[in-house]
Amino acid sequence: MTESAADWKFPLPDVAGRIALDRPMASLSWLRVGGVAEMLFQPAHMADISAFMQQVPESVPVMPIGVCSNLIIRDGGIKGAVIRLGSGFNGFEVMANGNLRVGAGALDAQVAKQAAAEGYDLAFLRTIPGGIGGAIRMNAGCYGSYMADVFVSATAVRRDGKVVTLRKSDLEFSYRHSAIPDDMVVVQAVLSPPRGSPEKIIEKMTEALAKRAATQPVDALSCGSTFRNPAGFSSTGQADDVHDLKAWKVIDDAGLRGFQLGGAQMSAMHPNFLINTGGATAADLENLGELVRKKVFQHSGIELQWEIRRVGEPAP
Repeated sequence: MTESAADWKFPLPDVAGRIALDRPMASLSWLRVGGVAEMLFQPAHMADISAFMQQVPESVPVMPIGVCSNLIIRDGGIKGAVIRLGSGFNGFEVMANGNLRVGAGALDAQVAKQAAAEGYDLAFLRTIPGGIGGAIRMNAGCYGSYMADVFVSATAVRRDGKVVTLRKSDLEFSYRHSAIPDDMVVVQAVLSPPRGSPEKIIEKMTEALAKRAATQPVDALSCGSTFRNPAGFSSTGQADDVHDLKAWKVIDDAGLRGFQLGGAQMSAMHPNFLINTGGATAADLENLGELVRKKVFQHSGIELQWEIRRVGEPAP
């Protein structure tokens, strides 16, 4: 199905899912900002993704997205094709071998709750906004637990349309990073979490939610942590990791708690949270982030690295 009478420069792919041209992206963005995508494709199933990839010319960039909980989509929009997984990709299954098979479009929080009900501990996902595909791509984690700790394999579709199986050794997991190419679509994953009492796992999640609500602006339009913790203090969860320097602390020390630019603000509650106070543009958010990076470097000599991805084109 195709929407919009916009002129697309190539024949539209013959697919079962939905294609929209010149699709405004702000309504799909966690931060409620961003221009239009030249093409938005919402596939019906995995074979649909393969068919789409094979029909779209190689010269056309392809970008898979989830719920955009870690993206600033720039005001000029996204060139090429954006692929967004919908409800057909949010499955959850306990496999015969005891592992979990989960769809890449499933929300982290929902998977954590479903896993807990079955006696699997994915409590660290409960407070992470976003979907499983993005969590794998960025090795999401908190409180010392990461996707790399539970990841077994993933099924994905390459840019040429070929379906491949990715093993842990293929992904080169590190802090907030994997080796998954930007144009590869992760469709589902197999996870092997530790087992536990459902009651204890639920209790752990409840405590984590309470801690988050007490320390983070959970009701604001935000993508969570804006910058990575400084190198060497990355909360990797490893035995030799140190935790005594956080991004929020160096931002706070530079006097930037609550700092505002246009409709964008570094949260007064948690200064590593970049929030849309209402009416912010993507440029407001990105420019504030860059200003914070500059001022932190001037103050402490520490060069903060973005944790939020910025994609697309600036406004003309």
